Amino acid sequence: MNPIIVSRLRRGASFSGERIQLVTTVLDLRNLSQGQATALKLLAEGDHDDAALAAAVTTADGEAGLLRWHLLFRGLNNSGMVEHAVQADGAVTARLYPVGRGSTMPVAAPSGPVRLSRFAEARMVDGTLTLRAPGRHLAVELMPGTAGLLDELATWNTGTPAPLLRLLATAGLLAPGGPDGDPETTERSYAQWHPADLAFHSRTRFPATASGYGGTYPLGDRFPPEPVSPEPSGLRTVTLPVPDLDEIAAREPSFTEVLERRTSIRAHDQEAPITLGQLGELLYRSLRRRGTMTGSDGQRLASRPYPSGGAVHELEVYPLVSACEGLPAGLWHYATDRHELELVAEPGKATDALVREARNAAMMEADPQVVLLVAARFGRVMWKYETVAYPLVLKHVGVLYQTLYLVATAMDLAVCGLGGGDTGAFATASGRDPLLEGTVGELVLGSRPRTEE
Repeated sequence: MNPIIVSRLRRGASFSGERIQLVTTVLDLRNLSQGQATALKLLAEGDHDDAALAAAVTTADGEAGLLRWHLLFRGLNNSGMVEHAVQADGAVTARLYPVGRGSTMPVAAPSGPVRLSRFAEARMVDGTLTLRAPGRHLAVELMPGTAGLLDELATWNTGTPAPLLRLLATAGLLAPGGPDGDPETTERSYAQWHPADLAFHSRTRFPATASGYGGTYPLGDRFPPEPVSPEPSGLRTVTLPVPDLDEIAAREPSFTEVLERRTSIRAHDQEAPITLGQLGELLYRSLRRRGTMTGSDGQRLASRPYPSGGAVHELEVYPLVSACEGLPAGLWHYATDRHELELVAEPGKATDALVREARNAAMMEADPQVVLLVAARFGRVMWKYETVAYPLVLKHVGVLYQTLYLVATAMDLAVCGLGGGDTGAFATASGRDPLLEGTVGELVLGSRPRTEE
């Protein structure tokens, strides 16, 4: 039996009387004919091809009822209420289904040679190999025995069955053009994107392609919210002096002057390193916890000098000290609630690797006096936010960078943000689980060299 396309109501949808319901979405279908109601019952029960649906309509309504049915069926597709599958010998081999909002109507099969898009992603979802393309609200499941077709589609070919091509093309999984005109490699709009970058961008910036977006509390029924601050380590601590903000405000340059002076400085005064007091002042003015509150969802929230989505404030800063007057070398953690440093690791191979990496990234001739390692307690954000959780973390890193830059500039310190780092190396040095708390940013900090004055 040649493969055909069959259809059913999308998973999770039910039909009763004159109503289709999907979670909180309800479609009221008024004045259904007997044939339309029969066809909808068939779609609710399982997969049926167009011929079977048309036969159910014409048996009850006659040929005249087909036009009304086709209009209704198209409307259901445009509402994303229908799934489509390829069926051969009575078995489904592939299924097109919505994972976001939009039409599910299959497009025509492409003519000429085709191949799988280089942006296509394959992953296991509920035990089934599933394909998705960035920025698309549809996915295609491949049943056992069908996945081998991916090997055929790795290169341009013309032998793939048309029904399967229709589903893949509808989901945006096929490369356009052909071997002599492939825009994915020749046009800048495609060629400039790495598949992982485009997938990340599309997932987080196209809400209609995600099943959940924003503050949906995806983990709210499985885990409690994480505490507003991590528990004290119980290791050695250093209490930091509290700066007088009124005195600082009276003598510092204006905000406009600080903005204009801000620049990245990749050298430190090795003869007069940064002091414990300066480091403490910078951390206090940039990061300290000013207060807490409880959100309506029960999560403890915080106030700090820089903004944070939902006031979750998941970022923690670990000063990695090589030279700081009044503070021993090592990896420290800044406790925002207590304004103190707590020792995480003594100097050693693991911390040396982090220093060396920062030195190379900043292209410095000598070791940076301090590396500010910015880590995220991911659960603080991911407990509440879906799809946008990690992008929020990165936005927070950006505003923290700017805050540290401006405060350091006002204090006449040298600061330089780095473009990358090694979360694995941080995990080795700190002992933190990188999936629970990992680095997401780094800056080098030190005394301003005299040549920069």
